[in-house]
Amino acid sequence: MNDMTEARLLSQSVTLDDSERQRCEVWTRVMGYHRPVASFNIGKKGEHAERRFFRECRVPAQG
Repeated sequence: MNDMTEARLLSQSVTLDDSERQRCEVWTRVMGYHRPVASFNIGKKGEHAERRFFRECRVPAQG
C-alpha cells in the first residue's frame, strides 16, 4: 500500500449502526489465571473498574 492510499483510508470515517456492532469480551488476570470480566461478581467488577494503568519510564543504560 502506498502513502496516498493509506492517507485516503485514514481520512474516511467509518460509522456503524448498533445492529452492526459486536460485543467485545474483556479478559483479565486474577489470582494467577485469566477470566472474563463478565463472569466477575459485583465486588470484583468494582475492583476492576478502579484499577489504574501506568507505564514505567525507560532508564537509560549507563556505561
